[in-house]
Amino acid sequence: MNPFKSPLYRRVLLWFCAVNLLVLLLGGYLTRRFVEYTTEVEIDWTALAHSANQAFEQGGPAALDEWRERQRHEGVDATLFQDGRPLLPIRLPPSIRDALPEMLAANRSLVLKPWRNQFLYLAVQPVTGADGRQRQLVAISRTHTRLPPQARERILLAVQFALSLLFIGLVGWWVARSVARPVQALREAARRMAAGELSARVGHPGGTRDELAQLAGDFDAMAERIEALVAHDRRVLQDLSHELRSPLARLQLILDLAQRGDDPATAERYFRQAEHEIVRLDRLTGDMLALSRMEGGLPGMERERLDLVELAHDGLQQASLEADARRIRLHWQAVDAPVEVVGTPVLLERALGNLIANAIKYSAEGGEVEVAVRVVEGQAECVVRDHGPGVPEAELASLFRPFFRGSNAVRAEGHGLGLAIAQRVARAHGGDILARNAEGGGLEVRLRLPLASG
Repeated sequence: MNPFKSPLYRRVLLWFCAVNLLVLLLGGYLTRRFVEYTTEVEIDWTALAHSANQAFEQGGPAALDEWRERQRHEGVDATLFQDGRPLLPIRLPPSIRDALPEMLAANRSLVLKPWRNQFLYLAVQPVTGADGRQRQLVAISRTHTRLPPQARERILLAVQFALSLLFIGLVGWWVARSVARPVQALREAARRMAAGELSARVGHPGGTRDELAQLAGDFDAMAERIEALVAHDRRVLQDLSHELRSPLARLQLILDLAQRGDDPATAERYFRQAEHEIVRLDRLTGDMLALSRMEGGLPGMERERLDLVELAHDGLQQASLEADARRIRLHWQAVDAPVEVVGTPVLLERALGNLIANAIKYSAEGGEVEVAVRVVEGQAECVVRDHGPGVPEAELASLFRPFFRGSNAVRAEGHGLGLAIAQRVARAHGGDILARNAEGGGLEVRLRLPLASG
């Protein structure tokens, strides 16, 4: 992930930029106020004027220029005017330059602060030279005190450093607190889950949508998934233990009777019954494991392009022995072209096999089971219909519930898992399965799957 696109990075960067800007502005303001109100040595404009005049009389413009450079190092820019003209050029703001002739004509001491929002102190100080000529000192300074630029810079750096420490400490505390709060919530939720409280959730502490909030959302999704899987596994174990109790009890009784019997023929009959119960237990366990795998999200199942016509026809052939034993006719009808879907072969074979076996199971001897494959409304559809007793309308909605056995299934063997497994397979492949009572009697089950694209 690009860190520059990170919401957390942008939030921290925004706050630190704001802090730096605040330190810069506030530091400059406080430094200026500090210099103005805490420096005790104010500028003596009269003495400054005499000093400039003395330098000019002793050495002319060159000496006056050296004097001015020394004053600049102390934060004052000044020169002498004579007859309204500067003896050395001086850079003045336009507003001061325009008003200066009037001030010079007044020939009196002036100290203006600040000058028309220029944040400058302006001083005009008359002075009489040894030759009796009138001159005037014109000086500008950013403060009313003498302070060398180096000292001003040091004060500014010290104030900004102190403010940086203060504000960065405050913002760092706030950022650390905003980061630590969701981390603490994650830690608390993980600790509760480790203690067995699977309903523990983080929520969205802080109301933000940065990486930590996304992590909290992912943790909640993971916790919800874990809770659902654990609840499902518990439910499967409960159902399995309930369903295994009866065949295990029968198997125990059969083996006990076979052990007590003296007649070998009777014992053989009991052993055949025991073998039958073992086969039923094996089938029940397999169905339960398949159902659990469906509800667990099909881990490790690879998908490929399959021909639904070929799958359904193979399932019909595998069921032919069971159908022949009960003299049930299998009627096959399918389109000529392949009907391709994308799925897991073993799962789709089991789903189709369960539908066909269920239809054979509930058909009367000598009856008929119809299997058809076609394309309906852009979907692949496999229809399995029997001519048995059908299902009461009130029970159709419960037909795909695990271990549900309708009122018409009293005489049929089974555990109520075949249709439930078929529905889980269909939904895991993006399809669905529907059941309805067909016209003329019997149950019609439709398995629909998305067609393979391309």
